[in-house]
Amino acid sequence: MASADSRRTGNGGSVGGAFQLYLDSLRQELRQRDPTLLSVVVALVAVLLTLVFWKFIRSRRSSQRAVLLVGLCDSGKTLLFVRLLTGLYRDTQTSITDSSAVYRVNNNRGTSLTLIDLPGHESLRLQFLERFKASARAIVFVVDSAAFQREVKDVAEFLYQVLLDSIGLKNTPSFLIACNKQDITMAKSAKLIQQQLEKEINTLRVTRSAAPSILDSSSTATAQLGKKGKEFEFSQLPLKVEFLECSAKGGRGDTGSADIQDLEKWLAKIA
Repeated sequence: MASADSRRTGNGGSVGGAFQLYLDSLRQELRQRDPTLLSVVVALVAVLLTLVFWKFIRSRRSSQRAVLLVGLCDSGKTLLFVRLLTGLYRDTQTSITDSSAVYRVNNNRGTSLTLIDLPGHESLRLQFLERFKASARAIVFVVDSAAFQREVKDVAEFLYQVLLDSIGLKNTPSFLIACNKQDITMAKSAKLIQQQLEKEINTLRVTRSAAPSILDSSSTATAQLGKKGKEFEFSQLPLKVEFLECSAKGGRGDTGSADIQDLEKWLAKIA
């Protein structure tokens, strides 16, 4: 039995040694034929590995098909969700759970996304964001443009946390702030909303950095948005934050069509 084991070990060792000899002879032959040939082969292998890695990253990105609709209660998330899916108006009410459906993107590639409407209630929104954020290809933060002036502090505080969570993800999602309800006379423009949010987030940065003891020890909680020592601007973030105006209800009442063409184009772009 011992001799048989020795033979098997010897055979295995001889096979491994023969393979190593073959590699050495091949390497020597390449050098002898053309000193630059080995370098070319190495370069081709490096390119091949890069392509494989790039394809792997693309496949991971393509597996993230979720678009999260987030925002405060009554911002119009659910009506936007319905309009995108059906084009129709429907009376909605505050939900306490998520809703999801496949959305066919309006482009030539025939791609689709999964729209997920998350609850906007204060006691639920961060919980549901935590559940779905890892699968997010994009986040659409919906703002009630008509009620923005009185809700600006709440909007900024929630947006602050959503941005921190988004930046902390391995695959940073595309980010859009949809200024909804533009059909209402007192609605604020996207430009004004952007400016007000930058001011409020800057104030939040100062407040939170001055009182670190009220935060937990997680990296997202202790991180800061923007550049230290400068007034906050969305352009300072490592992800691109875009703004657009829309109206889920539309300018002609319940029977009219929604003004969401720019939102549809944005979804087609990031799909």
